[in-house]
Amino acid sequence: MDSKNPSRFSLILLLIISSILFLQSSADGSGSVYFLDSSTHHYFQSPSSEPKSMSLPEVGAAISVLLGFAPPSTLSSMSSEKLNEVLVANPFNRPYAVFSLEINRFGDKHPELGSDLFSKALKREVTIEDAEIQLSDENELSLVSLNEPVTADMELSDADLTDFASWLGGTYLNTAPEPLTGELTVPLANGVQIKLHMSKKADREFTRSLIALNQNVWRAVTLHEDLAGSIPTPAELIEGRFDGLKAFEEHYGTDDIVQEGAELLVTALSKIYDSLKTLYKGQLVGVVIFNRSPAKESDTMLTVKFTMRPTSRLLEEKEGSHDASLLIAEVLLVRRTLAWITGIIFLISTLMGTWFLLYMPLTRDTLLYSNVKLD
Repeated sequence: MDSKNPSRFSLILLLIISSILFLQSSADGSGSVYFLDSSTHHYFQSPSSEPKSMSLPEVGAAISVLLGFAPPSTLSSMSSEKLNEVLVANPFNRPYAVFSLEINRFGDKHPELGSDLFSKALKREVTIEDAEIQLSDENELSLVSLNEPVTADMELSDADLTDFASWLGGTYLNTAPEPLTGELTVPLANGVQIKLHMSKKADREFTRSLIALNQNVWRAVTLHEDLAGSIPTPAELIEGRFDGLKAFEEHYGTDDIVQEGAELLVTALSKIYDSLKTLYKGQLVGVVIFNRSPAKESDTMLTVKFTMRPTSRLLEEKEGSHDASLLIAEVLLVRRTLAWITGIIFLISTLMGTWFLLYMPLTRDTLLYSNVKLD
């Protein structure tokens, strides 16, 4: 019995360490990032079946490169190799426009199962953490946030729901006299239909968040059309986060309608991205991050940070310093003296050269009579 006690103690210790590591990894959170390529250009490498991973700061560095900026100087060689596995190695082949969206509370659902857009995209596993998109110049970027507040209940009308349903190929029917009490029906990619009842708060909030996302995207399109004629044209970053699944999942739990709501979100994203590709004429890519863990009560995980460019150092005079004023006066005196002396020497040389040219015998002019034998 005594010989077995050390082995049991080692097994218990191993189980404890494994549990701690599992809890730590669960606390950090995990997710997936999908790089959506253009239909006319290829900015990403071809998708591979081999599962690979990258960190969220590396995703931010990839977005910086796609916008035409240099990657952060702190990027390691290993991270640079990961960027080469994602991006096409051509610095002149960049879209200069990125649609970046973070989707929280997506759980263990697979967006590629309900959309051809995500099934053909380049996928990487990521660890959810706070990271930065480091850019060098604020004046060379047009930044549009998708985190605008959603439309209030009093501003959401049955006409908005009808237009939204028609955009998704569905219908909205309200037979009651009260507004916002009808049923929204939208067909999904797998052949089933999702039915959302606007009389339920969870369904209404989820629908409202989808409509707000679509409206914010079209606000970015309006800004893009205004910048189309500007020279030079700045890079464009459309970024934000989507939290619409939170109330929906908290209300229904593990019900099948949560999966259908996720598929509806993927369907709306596919239509949004297809519209953006057409409007941007292929000069746009998408970076969509699906967060499986509950999101923090903060802004986006990827925040934009502008780094100052190195400027030339200028010598400035210190006010009230007698020595500095005296030194500057001496420098000015030396410069003016040298300028006057140089000007006087140049004037005398010009006058002497002119006089010798005017009174020189023609037969002595070696330029005119270079082939003449002189005495």
